[in-house]
Amino acid sequence: MVVRLTANYKGVLPMNIFRNISNAMARFMYGRNGSDQLNFAMLVAIIVLNIAQYPAATFSTLFASIIGGLSTALCVLVIFRTFSKNLPKRRNENQSFTNWWWPIKRKFTTAKAHKADKAHKYFTCKSCRTTCRVPVGKGKVVITCPKCKGKIEAKT
Repeated sequence: MVVRLTANYKGVLPMNIFRNISNAMARFMYGRNGSDQLNFAMLVAIIVLNIAQYPAATFSTLFASIIGGLSTALCVLVIFRTFSKNLPKRRNENQSFTNWWWPIKRKFTTAKAHKADKAHKYFTCKSCRTTCRVPVGKGKVVITCPKCKGKIEAKT
């Protein structure tokens, strides 16, 4: 692309250049994996390892170099997974990771939501692990589990 300078040129690049770069990147990434949840988790692990490497260097240079090597290996793996064209294998890896990660994340987000809810108290049925919600301030109550019909005696 040739930009011709004329008398009315104000020093601003034509917006076509950014569109062309965007289109070139889209063509390059076509058929490649790109970024997914597993790549994002590995990037977070890389950042944590790089931060942990500096205090570890005060204790042992060997330990710090091991952390640095692990961080570098993860970085190479992220780049490999991003530009990989073996989509079924990368999708299976990501699905395995999400099957492992989402129950853990859901447990923490549910606990946070239950703690933030000041109007209700939550009880878990001992037999079927169902969560039951009861308004706060009702005193001692007997809750019947809606799933297994078990009884829960608790104080709200």
